[in-house]
Amino acid sequence: MTDLDSFITGLPKAELHLHIEGSLEPELMFALAERNGVAIPFASVEDVRAAYAFSNLQDFLDIYYAGASVLQTEADFHDLALAYFDRAAADGVLHAEIMFDPQTHTDRGIAFDTVMRGLLSGMAAAQTKHGMTSALIMSFLRHLTEDAAFETLAVAEPWLDRIAAVGLDSSEVGHPPAKFARVFAAAREKGLKLVAHAGEEGPPEYVYEALDLLQVDRIDHGNRAMEDRALVERLAGTGMTLTVCPLSNLKLCVVSDLVDHPLDRMLAQGLKATINSDDPAYFGGYVADNYRAVAQARGLSRKDLATLARNSFSGSFLPPSAVAAHLAAIDAYMA
Repeated sequence: MTDLDSFITGLPKAELHLHIEGSLEPELMFALAERNGVAIPFASVEDVRAAYAFSNLQDFLDIYYAGASVLQTEADFHDLALAYFDRAAADGVLHAEIMFDPQTHTDRGIAFDTVMRGLLSGMAAAQTKHGMTSALIMSFLRHLTEDAAFETLAVAEPWLDRIAAVGLDSSEVGHPPAKFARVFAAAREKGLKLVAHAGEEGPPEYVYEALDLLQVDRIDHGNRAMEDRALVERLAGTGMTLTVCPLSNLKLCVVSDLVDHPLDRMLAQGLKATINSDDPAYFGGYVADNYRAVAQARGLSRKDLATLARNSFSGSFLPPSAVAAHLAAIDAYMA
């Protein structure tokens, strides 16, 4: 391990953009398929990995939803979550805000309560095992209707005290944030934080809609905001956190090469960017892999990396006292 590798691994950090279903490694997919008697369209772990050559977001989503079919029981969701937390802890993650897609499961007959109990028990196990804190973000699938999102919000009602925020993910192009303005307003009235994928494949206008119509607390991705100078100035001026995912951007062809990634330009223009892994089982790396890849491609300094780590805590939904403690830990690490 190089000095930079060990520095990145040891740097205290939070992860704010992680789809728990997207941390389903091929080995666990096969184990759960066998455990639950579920047929999957792959003959081997190697076949799954070979299928991970995507050309766009939809190619990825097709495999992602097929993989999710093996998740059937509370134990499956527990095992999925704890496997992610084990990997994240090894990468120096002290706090994770994980997204889950309940509609992916309820639409195939899995009870919302089953998903929640499994994820929450995995989160509790991670706190006991690693001392890691975590929070849940319930994401609406944007290729479905707003009425379907309202139905999910209603089903989630008994669990809302265990859910930190709602989000918006899945196919971005053709499904603008405006489509979900009313359900986001309803979630805000229930005291939930709000995040949304915007400006990954969709245009800068989608980022404006997420800000103005959804009134989000955080933007997931946000790369294409860089195309609009006024938008960049607005995001920088308000301190809006962007949860950037470099290896995801590469795998989904949002950038053709990490040498072209805008992360350092984001920092230079005052944007509160963070580094995250998105769907690490599918995109070739967990959070430290993302730090390493973009640091090498863009020549990021240790100071830049520490800034990104600080942003991950100050952009989190942790209480101010916890944020302050984590920032102090980064200061001590840098000293």
